[in-house]
Parts: sequence; structure tokens; C-alpha cells
Amino acid sequence: MKINRHAKANPQSKIRIPKYSQLPLSGITVLDLTRILSGPFCTMKLGDMGAEVIKIERPGSGDETRKWGPPFVKGESAYFLSVNRNKQSMTLDVKSKEGKKILLQLLRRSDVLVENFRAGVMRSLGLDYATVRKINPRIVYCSISGYGQRSGRSHHPSYDLIVQGESGLMDVTGSPDGGPTKAGISLADVNAGNIAFEGILLSLYQRSMTGKGQHVDISLLDAIASLFTYQTQMALSTKQRATRMGNRHPTITPYETYATKNGFINIAVGSEAAWSAFCDVIDRPELASDKRFAVNALRVRNRRSLERILILIMRRRRAGEWLAKFRKHNVPAGRINTIAEMLLLPAIGERQMVVAVDHASAGKIRMVGNPIKLSDAGTMVMRPPPRLGEHTQSILGRLGYSKSGIVSLKERRII
Repeated sequence: MKINRHAKANPQSKIRIPKYSQLPLSGITVLDLTRILSGPFCTMKLGDMGAEVIKIERPGSGDETRKWGPPFVKGESAYFLSVNRNKQSMTLDVKSKEGKKILLQLLRRSDVLVENFRAGVMRSLGLDYATVRKINPRIVYCSISGYGQRSGRSHHPSYDLIVQGESGLMDVTGSPDGGPTKAGISLADVNAGNIAFEGILLSLYQRSMTGKGQHVDISLLDAIASLFTYQTQMALSTKQRATRMGNRHPTITPYETYATKNGFINIAVGSEAAWSAFCDVIDRPELASDKRFAVNALRVRNRRSLERILILIMRRRRAGEWLAKFRKHNVPAGRINTIAEMLLLPAIGERQMVVAVDHASAGKIRMVGNPIKLSDAGTMVMRPPPRLGEHTQSILGRLGYSKSGIVSLKERRII
């Protein structure tokens, strides 16, 4: 993307503070009309990469997740804090005439707009893509919704749980003897946020060549459907149906969770070399050449017979003993950690995946960092999650509003 990182911002065309010039999205301004999770996750990633993100929130209440808790950190919702760093918060009543006027001023100066309302809401506000591109033809306009902007269910409300069920994800998750199970994280929302981030970057790159923006239309259902690989190919190409298998892999074994003397571990034997090494570690080298288990296809076919043998063997030692042996012989294996334990892993510290920022209300807070590591970029966490309306006055000031004008807007509850 051709961005002059050393050029001074033109106050007539941009609303940014020139900053974070070593990051790839320096010079990009994002107007963030998102709330809850999928949209804020996307815009946080844009902010992490150097974009100036202006989060528009409702006066008095703001993003719904500001009240989602407990837990709260000195009055600040942990949920909100988790996906709103590297942003500025501006309160604005976009339904009012004056509020819409201010929003249009921001739109003219922005490179990206991100919204995650139900399809049709932005049109009812007079802020749909067809309208906005007339105001700013260069804008990359991203919409995130349950079923996309053009489908028979576009106007239906949806949540992460609903899409996890409708997508088939819950049908293949959980124990074969139990009921369907959702993923332990908000996978539909977060995945849609990730794919929206990708779509925005692609559109910015294309704009650098064409000079024109475009509409990025992201559906939570599409995004989950795209994650399936062999499962959907099985459904499309054969009569086989992917089913719940617990922690087992449908086409590889042993590749699952085993109980040890004092806890559970995961073992992933993904090659014949690993299978031979695994058999040596468990002191059963003859299994490597057993006609029932000699190659992976046979092991899958005779999975139950193999499991009966391995379940008894794995219970003979403690988890730590097994893991030490497997690592010594390069057999992939690992503990099943709690999230708190994961955050203490040496690799997490070495990769700077936990960072600290100072928040005006919550004090010093630790956050999970960005997993994208760029050799020429510095730190990606520059701003703490904003307090509600924290940057309203400074943004309006840069738009040319006087102090008395800002007071008037506040008195009329437009900000």
C-alpha cells in the first residue's frame, strides 16, 4: 500500500494525529460505528497496526459491553477493555440533525468505516454504502452482520451462539455421547472480525492502485462456513457426515486427549515416524509393526482396539513424566492448560503476548497483545481502551468547533 508515512497531515482533509509512523496503517483513519464484539475486534486490530480509530458511541451509555459484567476492573468492564484498545471514544447522537452533520464531516476525512448493525439499520440512518460513497468515493466501507447484506435473512437479528448452531459447528463439537456444544470462545464473532480485517486490508491495497473504495460485506455465517475444510468437502463430495468425536480426529490416530495418572494430556501422532517414536516411548515397540496399526489408515480403521490398549498404558504415569519422555523423542504432546496457566507460559512472555497499559480509571491493566509480529514495527499497543467520550472535545476541536460550540452540543445532548 502506497502511504507516505512522512507527509504531514492535511488538517483540511484528515482528522488524525500523525503518530505511530513505523506501523503499516499509519496515515489511515477509521470511523468505528461498531459495538459488542465482532466489529470492535476488527477495529482494534486496525488500531494495533497504526490506524487512528475513532469510536462513535451513544451519549450517556456507549457500547453495550461497557455494562457487561462482572467482572469489572475498578468500574470498567473487562469485556469492553478486551477489544477496545488503540481507539479514541467520541459520543455522538447520530440520529440528530447536528450529530449527523458532524458524522458526515468525519466521513469525508476517513479512509475506512466499519459497522456491525443488522442489515438495513445504516440505510434507515441515511448512512448506507450507496450514500456514503457519494460523499467519499475513496472510503472502504465494511459491514459485519449475521447473514450479510444480500440474503433472504439479511434483516434477521443474530448472535454468536445462534450462528455456531446454524453453521454446523456445534454439531461436530462435543462428546459423541453428549449433546451439541458451542466453542468455548465467541468463535463466530471473533472469526468474522478477523475476516473483516482481511477484507479491509485487501480493499485498501486495491484502492492504492485504483483510487476507489468499495463495500466489504462480511457474514458471520459465511465466515464460520469458510473455516470447515475436510468436513464440508466430505458433505459436498461424499455421503459421509462429519459427526461429534469429542477430542478425537476423524482421519488421524492417536491424535486426541488421554488421561494420565494425575491429569490429561494431548498427543498428536501425525506421521509414521512419530508413530514409531510414540511406540518406543510407551515401551510397546511391537505396536509399530502390528498389522492392525502399522499405518495411519489401519489405525483409524481399528481405532477402538488401539484406544483400549493406549488408555491403560497412559494411566500408568503422571502427566509430567509422559511429557518429558515425548519431548525427548520429538513426539508432539502437551498439557491442557487453564487460560491463566497459558498466560504464564514462557513462550507467551518471550513473544510479548501480554502487554501493560495505563488506564485513567482502571490503572495499569495487562492485555493480550497482537499475534502479528512485524520485524520493522515497534509496539502495537499505544492507547488504553478509552473512557466513554474521552476524546469527544479534542476531535470536535480538530474539526473546527469552538469551546462554546462544544458546550452547546453537550447541553443539547448531541454529544
